[in-house]
Amino acid sequence: MIGKAENIIEVRNVKKIYRMGRERICAVDDVSFTIRRGEFCCLYGVSGSGKSTLLNLMAGIEKLSSGQIIIKGQNIHRMGEKGLAKFRQNNLGFVFQSYNLMNSMTALENVELPLIFKHIIGRKRRKMAKDMLAKVGLKSRLKHRPKEMSGGQQQRVGIARAFVGKPEIVFADEPTGNLDSKTSKEVMDLIKEMAKANHQTIVMVTHDKRLTEYADKIIHIFDGKIENIELIERVTQPAENVPSETIIEQNINTEQSIEVDQNIEAEQNVVTEQNIDVEQNIDVKQNINEKQNIDVKQNINEKQNTDIEQNTDAEQIVNAKQNINAEQNIDVKQNINEKQNTDIEQNTDTEPNIDVEQNTDAEQIVDKEEVTEQPPETSVAV
Repeated sequence: MIGKAENIIEVRNVKKIYRMGRERICAVDDVSFTIRRGEFCCLYGVSGSGKSTLLNLMAGIEKLSSGQIIIKGQNIHRMGEKGLAKFRQNNLGFVFQSYNLMNSMTALENVELPLIFKHIIGRKRRKMAKDMLAKVGLKSRLKHRPKEMSGGQQQRVGIARAFVGKPEIVFADEPTGNLDSKTSKEVMDLIKEMAKANHQTIVMVTHDKRLTEYADKIIHIFDGKIENIELIERVTQPAENVPSETIIEQNINTEQSIEVDQNIEAEQNVVTEQNIDVEQNIDVKQNINEKQNIDVKQNINEKQNTDIEQNTDAEQIVNAKQNINAEQNIDVKQNINEKQNTDIEQNTDTEPNIDVEQNTDAEQIVDKEEVTEQPPETSVAV
């Protein structure tokens, strides 16, 4: 669990009440939240919601009615004017909606201005200012005054001025309010990139929903109160082994602050290993299934081949039996035919003999009868 030492800003039960005659207007009503080092925090709400007033309170520009604001462990509203001014010079940077550049100064001179208050010598601060203007894409505009530059270019000068001293915290009040959508994106990309490179904390006020996409924490404000705090995945480049974190959403109305600390890299490694194991198991199972399918197919083919061979053998046996039966039938037929032929021959031979014998007997009988019937011859005397 990350302790309070990691919270670079703490806002505790802050109220800001304006008095107009007998009327009391509560611009900020009992607000509490924390901002961690290196976090990009967005105060988001409609116009008149109290977000800009809250930013001014955090920067020490306006005084609290009640509550506490602690920055880097120091209660800024207990400081004197000189102490607070020095604190801002050393720790805070500002980007304004209206740029707030000195029209009588060149871009280079405007960026040098905060370094003068830090008592940095001329040659060094000019080099730092030139390098910063080059980073924001204005290397060719060093000698130009604000009126000689576009709105986007003026805001780039404002960003260079805010970041040149490498403050730990940068407050940005509607930094793209006077810019078109294309230039707004360029400016926001520049702020995000520079803050990430130097591990700086950003507190930005906006009413533009699109700009909240750059934030790690979005504090939704309405009528001076916090409706809820939306915590998005925090992606930072820690300087000294500060772990990356994934944070869940919180609802401030419940007056509870939940902090979840997770090690993303460890979880990702575990998930990756598990995925690898699962994929390997799937591959093994697929190989086993494929092998089993091959074995089953082979067994089926072998069985089919065996069935075909058995069928072939059966057909051969049937054909053999049929051939035997056919031969037997032929033999029987031949035997029957031979027997019939023999009987026929025998009958043929017998019948003529019978007829011959019968005829012979009949002829003999006839001859005898004829002999008997003839009268005896009579002898005549001469």
